[in-house]
Amino acid sequence: MLSEIGDAAGKVWLYLDANGPSSVTKITSETGLGKNEIQRAIGWLAKEDKLDVELKGRIETLSLK
Repeated sequence: MLSEIGDAAGKVWLYLDANGPSSVTKITSETGLGKNEIQRAIGWLAKEDKLDVELKGRIETLSLK
């Protein structure tokens, strides 16, 4: 399970590196990861202090630090 979470975190990191700040919804649809995978990946990257998370209204935007 940990390797799957790490793989998902890698996909999210690569997506943000290539595309810049993006909504969680957009990242989910464009990476093909499921909601649970995305949330676990966000947790992984946040724990490693690699993400900035901004909430504006109901839109959660992720960007790399």
